This record gives sequence, C-alpha cells and structure tokens, in this order.
Amino acid sequence: MSPQLLLFAEPLVASGLLRLLAEHFDDLEVVLEPSRLEGAPALVLWRPAAGTGAEVLRRECLLLRERWRPAPLLVLLPPGHGLAASTLLALSAHGLLEAPGLEDLLEAVRTLRAGGRVLQLQTPLPQGMPQERPQQLGLGQKLLVSGLEQIEASSALCRRLLDPPPSQPLQRWALEGRLRELACARQLLLLLWGPLSMAWELPDTAAPVPETPAARAGGGGSLTLQQRNAAGIWLAVRQRLETAITAGLENQSGQLLAIEGLHPERCRDLLLALLDQLESLRGQLASEAEGANALLERWLACQPQLREQALRTMASPYVQLPRQGVLEPVARTLIASSDLTVVDPDLPDLQPMLATLVLAQPLLVEGQLVPADEMRAVLHLERLVANWLVRTAELLAADVLACCGSWPELRRYLLRSDLLATRNLERLRNQLNAQQRWGDLFERPVAIYESRRQLLCVDTGRIAAVNLLEPRDGELQRLGPLQQLVTLALETRDAVAPQLRQLIQSLGNLVVVVLTEVVGRAIGLVGRGILQGMGRRTGRP
Repeated sequence: MSPQLLLFAEPLVASGLLRLLAEHFDDLEVVLEPSRLEGAPALVLWRPAAGTGAEVLRRECLLLRERWRPAPLLVLLPPGHGLAASTLLALSAHGLLEAPGLEDLLEAVRTLRAGGRVLQLQTPLPQGMPQERPQQLGLGQKLLVSGLEQIEASSALCRRLLDPPPSQPLQRWALEGRLRELACARQLLLLLWGPLSMAWELPDTAAPVPETPAARAGGGGSLTLQQRNAAGIWLAVRQRLETAITAGLENQSGQLLAIEGLHPERCRDLLLALLDQLESLRGQLASEAEGANALLERWLACQPQLREQALRTMASPYVQLPRQGVLEPVARTLIASSDLTVVDPDLPDLQPMLATLVLAQPLLVEGQLVPADEMRAVLHLERLVANWLVRTAELLAADVLACCGSWPELRRYLLRSDLLATRNLERLRNQLNAQQRWGDLFERPVAIYESRRQLLCVDTGRIAAVNLLEPRDGELQRLGPLQQLVTLALETRDAVAPQLRQLIQSLGNLVVVVLTEVVGRAIGLVGRGILQGMGRRTGRP
C-alpha cells in the first residue's frame, strides 16, 4: 500500500493540487476524503480559503494536527491573506508556505515526508519577537538628531533662496556664508555626538536602501529544518546566519560598534570564524554526552581557545608585517595582546541556548516552553546565537583596535582605509570607551531595573537591536554603588511623580480659581466703577 496524502482545499484548488501532486509523486496517493483513507496518512495538506481569519486558522490547525497525529501538517496560505508574520509563526503546523511556487511546494512535501519542517513567507520574519520595545535615544543622540533636523531645515531654506541666485551681491554673500556656517555647525555636532560612520561620510537619507543579496534570495522569510534533532536545528540556524554575514552587514543597532572599524572582509572573516568555532565546540559538547548542567562549565572553559582560534583564522597564521623594522607574525601578536577571558555583562544566560543547541531541549519563548523544532523556538535560538556572535566579535575587535594603535603597519591590513590616520583611530577608540562607560554607569542599570535586555540580531543585511523583557533581579542585586544610585533615582521618580503631578495639577486649579474668581471679579468691579464714573462725567451738563 502506497503512502497517502490527505488534501483539504476548495474544489477548484483541490483538483489542481491533485493533478500537480499526482504528476510529480508516483509513490504518493492523494486523497480528498478522510473516508477513503487506508490507515493513517503520511501527510496532511490544507489550503484554507481566502479571507480566513487568524483565530479560525489557529483553531483549525490545532484540530487537524490533533486529529491526524503523527502525520505532519502542511498549510498553504493564499496571497493577500493580511495576517502578520508573528501570527503565522504561532500556528501549530509542521510546514507553512505563503503563495508557494511549484518547486517550493514539491520541496516542502519532500522535506516533511523526510521528517523536517518548512517555513516560507513572502514577508521577512519578524525580528521583534518576543515583544520588542521601541529603542529609546540617549541624551547625546537626542541632541544630535534635533540639531541635525534644525540645520537641515535652515540649509534647505537657504538653498531655495539661492535658486535662482539673488541679484544683489550682498544678499547672495550672506546666504552663502550662512550655508558655510550651517555646514560647520553640522560637522561640530557630528564630532561631539555622532558615530564614526557619520563623521566623514554623511548618508543620504532620501536615497533608497539597496537590496541585499540575502533579501533577493528570500532568506529573510524562509526556514527549513531537514532534521528535527539538535544537528538539524543547528544546521538551519548556521545557514541563515552564514547567508546574512556573507551578504554584508550594516550597523542599524543605534550604537557604535567596534567591528565597524575593521575592514569589511576582516569583519566577515571574524564572524564566520566564530561561527565555525561555535560549530566545532557544539560538536565536541554533543560527543561528550554530558548533562545540561555541565554544558555551561565546559562552554566557559573552552571560550579562550575558541576566541584564539577565531583571531588566528581572521588574521591568517602565515601573515607577517614589519614592526619597528622587524617582521612579526600578526596572529600571534594579536593573541598575545588580547584578553581572551573577558565576559560581556550584557550577554544573557547561555544555559538555555546551549541546552537547545546540544541536547535539543525546549526553549522558553514569550513565557512558553516551546519544543526545540518549533519555528518560534528556532528563530529565538537564532537571535541568541547571533547576539553571542556579535558581542564576542565586539570584544575581539576592541582588542584589535588597541593593538593597531601601537602598530601602524597593521592598520592597512585589518582596518578600514579612513582609520589609517592616528587621529581617526583614536577618536573611534575614545568614542567606544565613552559609550562603554556611559552604558555601564547609566544605561545598563536602567535596563536591568526595567527588566530589559538588548540583543544584537543579525538580519538580512543589517545588525539590529531587539529589546527583550525578562527578569533580571539577580543582576540588580549585584550592581555597584553608583549603579544602584541610578536605580534608586528611577524608583524615587516613580514614587514621587504621581504625587508631584497631582500637586502641580492642584496648584494649577488653584491659580485658575484665583484668577477667575478673585482677580477677575476685582478687575470687573474696577472696570464697572470706571465706566460709571465716565458716565456721570459725560452726563453732567
């Protein structure tokens, strides 16, 4: 008896799918009625009607999966359904395709029959899941944005007045001088508050964003699990991250990153080397077959060696450069001058990530324990891995910048061309140090007190920041004295603000009463007396 595929669809769509599947799968019998099944189906395919709501879609998927368990469920969504990607990810389906083509449909059927999972949406997958809060700008960024907006408005007005140029030379000279003054003010603002990427090459905000190769390939909205074990989950996560890194990444995290100072090829090599080392370490941990509790200890013990290998791969172990007249190996010098044991305090607890990567244990997503092979869990795991990847690369890139400060010949090999000048390199390092100090003293205590954690995610062509809500009470208790003062100030503001607001409102109401009832009546009496006096004076013969 050949395996059977149970198809649920509208009559016209069902006939087309029946003919299509029968042409390409000789070993698969397509059945339109459950009564014609001979045993359990090998696959259930449902094509909902156009206009199906989110609640109906969720309920039907749940019923179909429970009714025909253990057969995988493949859902084909019609175009223009109007449902958000976050809603679709919450569906309990093994496969989800949005307006698929022929090859996509056939490949999805093969993958599900082999025990995998498929997700392919026309819109990119949401990086804001779990719930993302809008990123708040700091004082320096607010001053920068406000100043640039005012300067741009004044510059646009001057350019309009100069087109065509005024006939009077004095007026034309005044407008041209005003433009030069605004340009100097802009450069001063960028020097004080702006990131390094804006200080020399100002981006054109009106220009369209170029399409990245990863976006053209559709990698942002597709995810395929060939196997539903830990190896298959890691393979899917690695493929998506490797595709995004190879296509090139633009910093859109809202903060200055040390990896921006590296040459684009060196930055890509560093991220890919860390990804390769992570795969090697994951395989080593899986082969040791230790419990979940021992994973974190082994992971922390292997971090210095992992970072050392990543630096060696990025710098190439055979490259030598002159330093004070003597050839020195680049990789060995970088490793010797780097601190390979430093830990980023903003990294989340790595135990859930390791347990899912190595042992395929369920992952906590939005307060729910989700199986590791569910699409929501895979996407959340990808965010955790990308955050570790970028933050580890940041630590190594900071050491590289410090080494380049004392080794000028190394800058042309590892850094961007605009950082060959000592002033530009030191400016970047000072901005990174100032950003780190400000974050440690103010931004991190506020984030801990508000139970926010920022993840640096790798999306199609960009590095984006996502804020997750999670309890951080343990970190709150370990803060230093100055950091606890910041949280105490926030708590005081939260406690005093309602009473102060009510007091100000009461004072305002009192002022209104005084002005209307007392001062207003007094002015009215004075005015009436004046009018009466004027009337007697004018009425006197």
